[in-house]
Amino acid sequence: MRGIWRQATKGDRKADVAAGAEVERRTLALPAVSSPVQFPGRLLPKPTPANLRRFAETPVVRRAINVIKDRIAAMDWQVRVRRGVSQGDVAETRKKLQALRRTLEEPNAVDSFRTLMEQVIEDALTGGYGAIEMEPTGDDDRPAMLWPVDGASIRINARWDGQQDSPRYAQALAGQLESSAVELCDNQLIYVRMNPRSFTPFGLGPLEVAFETVNQFMSAHRFAGKLAANSVAQYALWLNEASPAQHDRLIRWWQDEIEGTGRVPLISTEQKPEVLRFAQGTDADLRLAWQEFLIRMVANAFGLPPLLLGLEGDVNRSTAAELADEAFRGAIQPLAQLLAGQLTRDLFAKCIGWREFEFVFNDLNARDEETELAVQVQLLQAGVLTVNEVRAMRGLAPLVRDGVAQLAGEEDRDQGTGTRD
Repeated sequence: MRGIWRQATKGDRKADVAAGAEVERRTLALPAVSSPVQFPGRLLPKPTPANLRRFAETPVVRRAINVIKDRIAAMDWQVRVRRGVSQGDVAETRKKLQALRRTLEEPNAVDSFRTLMEQVIEDALTGGYGAIEMEPTGDDDRPAMLWPVDGASIRINARWDGQQDSPRYAQALAGQLESSAVELCDNQLIYVRMNPRSFTPFGLGPLEVAFETVNQFMSAHRFAGKLAANSVAQYALWLNEASPAQHDRLIRWWQDEIEGTGRVPLISTEQKPEVLRFAQGTDADLRLAWQEFLIRMVANAFGLPPLLLGLEGDVNRSTAAELADEAFRGAIQPLAQLLAGQLTRDLFAKCIGWREFEFVFNDLNARDEETELAVQVQLLQAGVLTVNEVRAMRGLAPLVRDGVAQLAGEEDRDQGTGTRD
């Protein structure tokens, strides 16, 4: 254990000395990973159930994923200079903004910004692993290229030394040896972790939280479907004092003449047959209330109100708007801010080296257009914001007068040019 700890922290100590730091970390990073019995390899695969992908294709889970994914992928966004950085301190600001915007709009020869983000968000919501490979091109007009990566195939190096140019991730197929894995440095992969925790390097996706709930819902839904299709008999016919020969004859007659024909059966016996019911014979046998409860649990796992998953029984006009706003603030906005931070930190700063810029979504300040417009008009009338600042918030270029942008009062901000997806 001491040898593993010295080897794992050797690179960190070198980095601290190089940076002139005089302190060392005293706590153990990822203590659960340091056990050679539990994790004998250097590359750690995420223990994700294989049927998470299949669960993501069921109607209820697919609806929950699409509510979050489509809303974020369709948001208006822009690239701008970071807060606290003056536009005059950055050389060729407009050219670099256009280059970053082109990198995101055309990440590779196949994908667009929306298709790239949809794949990443899909993996993040399914298993808590959204991955994007990034490679610098050396071209000033297109400084990097991006490709979506299956997050389930990414393994994390438990002994990463903290350096950007050292392998932190690796892509390996199931059953593949570590020696044949494709190693990726910290500045070559964006790894989006949802619900990060201190005892594991992996994230926790909403579908993983709802794993057991979705499994129970599928079982209940499958049983209800068979019962509604009359493939599960919930009753029996009892004949008193019938001989075995009469019993077999009645079965053959029922199967040959009555079952599936729609005819009215006529039975003439000395004693009237009795029907024994095993269930109530109503919709309660379908366990609809239990299925509704499971749908609510799935909605809770994704941070969505049950209204957005089709349960409208307890919703009225006074609560619908509040529930929709809760879904935006609780499920959509946090994931959008996480993606924006990852692009700013990993793509702009680590891969390209342009730390003066940041990626932002323009639609995070207000849930609807009318509310955002009313707030901006009031700030303009009060003199808190200028016209160009409001235009920058809406992803528009600054107004130009006599060939010079109106930047009065806006020296510390860059206006950028947004894009409409």
